[in-house]
Amino acid sequence: MLFWLSQYLSADYSFLNAFNYITLRSVLAILTAAILSLLVGNKVIDWLKAKKIGQAVRDDGPQTHLKKDGTPTMGGILILLSIAFSTLLWADLTNKFVWVVLIITIGFGLIGWYDDWKKVVYHDPHGLSAKWKYFWQSVLGIGAALFLAFSDSSENSVQMELLLPFFKTVAYPLGIVGFVILTYFVIVGSSNAVNLTDGLDGLAIMPTVLISAAFAVFAYVSGNIVFAKYLFMPYVPGVGELCILLGSMVGAGLGFLWFNTHPAKVFMGDVGALSLGAALGLVAVILRQEIVLFIMGGVFVAETISVMLQVSYFKYTKRKFGEGRRLFKMAPLHHHFEQSGWKETQVVVRFWIITIILVLIGLSTLKLR
Repeated sequence: MLFWLSQYLSADYSFLNAFNYITLRSVLAILTAAILSLLVGNKVIDWLKAKKIGQAVRDDGPQTHLKKDGTPTMGGILILLSIAFSTLLWADLTNKFVWVVLIITIGFGLIGWYDDWKKVVYHDPHGLSAKWKYFWQSVLGIGAALFLAFSDSSENSVQMELLLPFFKTVAYPLGIVGFVILTYFVIVGSSNAVNLTDGLDGLAIMPTVLISAAFAVFAYVSGNIVFAKYLFMPYVPGVGELCILLGSMVGAGLGFLWFNTHPAKVFMGDVGALSLGAALGLVAVILRQEIVLFIMGGVFVAETISVMLQVSYFKYTKRKFGEGRRLFKMAPLHHHFEQSGWKETQVVVRFWIITIILVLIGLSTLKLR
């Protein structure tokens, strides 16, 4: 809105031309989302407490987490409101990439909201059944893929190739079917990976912030024909505008972390985790950096794989030996380290450090090609 207003008034007030710069609006988006989160955070927490929207802790998790029972959840509402407000304020609202990412983010947030609502109202720690959760995630994921594939046949479209980082010209053509399938798995997989990681205070939100900031750099490069050509990146006109949305995610995440740091005053819940993961996945597809997301989101990947291995091994050993056995003391992976004697804050900060290293490796692919 303010971007449109600045363009309208720039003929009379030349200083408003500064708002044409994506870098300035990205910084303003970060600040707007962060300040909004900090200003209304306590009010949202008080409202959640008044509505008795508290976390129902699963009794099969670590016993140290039982004291968290009743902590306000669904704090992801605060994140979504901050992202939406800041994006609408500073982004070019004629940009299709901004709208598709924003709609998918809110759509996955609604799935998470209903899941959290079932947990709170019916005191069911398992929430929405996996069948229905995956169904609606699939609808949105496939819908986003089809939109990107068919919304524009001009050069202002997403390339349907799988790019390999660290190589200048290595790319595998996907075709429409391959592109839709890959997009679906990246969006839904990323959404659920972040959700699985969101089990400790601050564990999921900081990696999300770091990856969002890194992707803002990728978006800026891909949206600039000079930088894209120099760094052998796919040039997609208009994709630079995603910097504003990604900046909003950074600001909203930092603001939320203020209240989510140990001991957490609020949890983001599925409404936050599912939406943020889906946003990262979709942005990775638009930028053609799916493998880079896999690298930078290594913590999310490890958490997901730990659950898959644990469940598969348990079922296999139960079939073979009549008794289920475990590879890890507890899954997801962060619980394994807790059960191994690490304090919650140690797990969180060490996973943050790992993410910083992985994000730097991901950023290095901009030049190492």
